[in-house]
Amino acid sequence: MNNKLNSYAPYALALLRIIAAYMFIWHGTAKFFEYPVSMTGGNGGVALFSQYGLAGVLEIGGGMLLALGLFTRLTAFLLSGQMAFAYFVVHGAAGNILMPLLNQGELAALYSPVFLYFVFAGPGALALDNKICKK
Repeated sequence: MNNKLNSYAPYALALLRIIAAYMFIWHGTAKFFEYPVSMTGGNGGVALFSQYGLAGVLEIGGGMLLALGLFTRLTAFLLSGQMAFAYFVVHGAAGNILMPLLNQGELAALYSPVFLYFVFAGPGALALDNKICKK
């Protein structure tokens, strides 16, 4: 049974990669386009050349690359670092650094190790990286 489950591991990894990337992209669209929710209280999107603007670019661009499985390890490394920065600098500034639920940083605290996992595990199945590496 274990060997049978192991044969599906690349597909489970791909599913995790695609779902995490899909959800991550929405954080960027919320920052720039206030869709599906407003991140600025209805005051318009964030400025492109700001800390939140850079985060939005990484979330949309990096999320798309991750969803496609293109440059997965490098992209995941950058996104993991972004989420570590977001947790410790942005959410940690609110205090309670060891309590992600209290500082509202639970998503950043979860995204960072998930993305770091892709650095070591690779993209899994259904990734453009697999097509590029075969050539």
